[in-house]
Formats: sequence, C-alpha cells, structure tokens
Amino acid sequence: MMKIITLEQIKGALPKIDLISSIEEGFVAYSGGRATVPPVGELLLDRGEVHIKYGYISGEPYYVIKIASGFSENSSLGLPSGNGMMLLFSQMTGELISLLLDEGYLTEIRTAVAGAIAAKYLAPSTVNKIGIVGTGMQGRLQLKYLQSIINCTEVLVWGRSEENLSRFKAEIGKEKFHIDTTLDASRIMRECNLIVTATSAKDPVLFSSDLQPGTHITAMGSDTPEKQELDPDILKKADLVVADSIPQCLLRGEIFKAIQAGAIRQENLTELGSIISGTTKGRTSNGQITVADLTGVAVQDIKIASGVYQAL
Repeated sequence: MMKIITLEQIKGALPKIDLISSIEEGFVAYSGGRATVPPVGELLLDRGEVHIKYGYISGEPYYVIKIASGFSENSSLGLPSGNGMMLLFSQMTGELISLLLDEGYLTEIRTAVAGAIAAKYLAPSTVNKIGIVGTGMQGRLQLKYLQSIINCTEVLVWGRSEENLSRFKAEIGKEKFHIDTTLDASRIMRECNLIVTATSAKDPVLFSSDLQPGTHITAMGSDTPEKQELDPDILKKADLVVADSIPQCLLRGEIFKAIQAGAIRQENLTELGSIISGTTKGRTSNGQITVADLTGVAVQDIKIASGVYQAL
C-alpha cells in the first residue's frame, strides 16, 4: 500500500539519517557509472521555474521522480519560494511505494548537504572565515550543514538589502556563528577562504579581480542556463574545477557559462563523486584555488527520499 509522508514526518525522520554519508554514496554511484539519470525536465514560467529530476541507482530498491519549483517573488505574498514533492517507486515492480509531500524541503536539505560535502573535500585545511552569498533559506542551511565539516565560526554574509541581511543575522546569529554582513560582494572575496553562493542571480556577483589564493568557492545557485553567480575568469584562474555532473554542468551553471566564454575547457573538469571515491585528486595544497559547480543531481534525491522512507 502506498505510503503518504507529510512534511512534519519528513522533518522528524531526517535526524535519523547520516545525510553526508548517504549523499556521498550517491555521488560516487553517479561518477562510477552505477546511476541512470536522464536530462533534467524543466518548465520556465513568467514568475518561476519547475525542475523534474529522476533516476535510479543499480542494485538499490527504488527509483525516484522529483518535482521541485522555485518562485522567487513568493516572499511578497507571504509564501515560501520553493515547493514540490518526491515519488518513490519499486525498481522491481514499478509500484508507487511512497509519496513524500516535502514542499521542496528535501531539495533544500540535499542541496545544503552537497555544499557541505564539497567543502569537506575541497576547502583549505584551515578556514579563516566563511562567506555566504545570498540571504535566503539555502544560505542558512549551508551554514547549518557546514558546522559538522568546518571548524570556523566567523561568517560574512552578502545580500542585496539591509533588511534581508538584518533578518539573516537575527536568525542565524542566535546559533554559534559570529555573523558580519555586507552589501559589498568584493569583501566576501577579499576576506573569506570558503565561499558559498546561493542566489538566483543572472549576472555575476563575484569577480576574479578580488580572488585570493587558497580560496574554495561552492556555487549552488546557478541551476539553469540563464543563471550565473561567478565571473567566468574565476573558473579560469582556478587550479581545480569540480562538477557534481559533468554532462549536466555542460548545459547549465557556472561551468556552462565559463565554457561559453572560452575561459575553461571540458577536459579540465572533474566530478565530485570521483574525488570522494579517490579515483581523482581533490585539493592538494592550501594555496590552490578550487571551484565546485553544483547544479543538483537526481542521485541526491534518490538517496534522501529512500533514507526518509526507510527511517519511518
């Protein structure tokens, strides 16, 4: 019998799951050729966008179809910007096993976990200050999951308005972080050696002229061909450019934009799953500049949806 899982139940199940290890396994399966992940389905609407991601991992019991939407102007209506659900099916019979009414929450969580994983393998050994570009939910969640990976409490946050920055500081400042805020994005580049971008920008926010040696940048926000957070020359200057999915990043995200601009070439890319498995090298010195372009891969949805179902 198909099981309907509510958002409240999902939130109760998540602490029972080792999300870092589980999603690492998903990335390794993907880069190792054990996952089938078709191209992203996409609806671009006047006021928002809808992404459909789906796939399966060989040898596991389920396949997953995920629908997730983002409507950035919803805050003016008092509504969350994200919504959606995940459907869990049996690989053996095609039976619908579970409907996870997550309202986009699991997408937010698995995205933040991926950011923490990228930092685990690519950040310098000593992080002096964390830079967060963006004041939305994803910026908050990135800090939450970085806590278990990075021993640093100094944080600089960039936003487009003092109101948004004040709200972010009021909410996150209650935790263990020391939060400073800025309207000047160049400060993030000058002062922070671990930077996470989480905006819906369509033009670069960070520029190579401010890039410091030893910096790691995880770009989370550019998940469509239209979006861009980084100056392509940042990727050109990087010693290592990492994709969650090379085929997907050739069609969307910072890598797509940088290749279009002639700043980098496909043969210079590596995948996060290959670094996790040890097949390829990640950061090899604290002086390296590294960039991870994470556009979101269905294996993350497969692992988190399966984990929630099995935990309940």
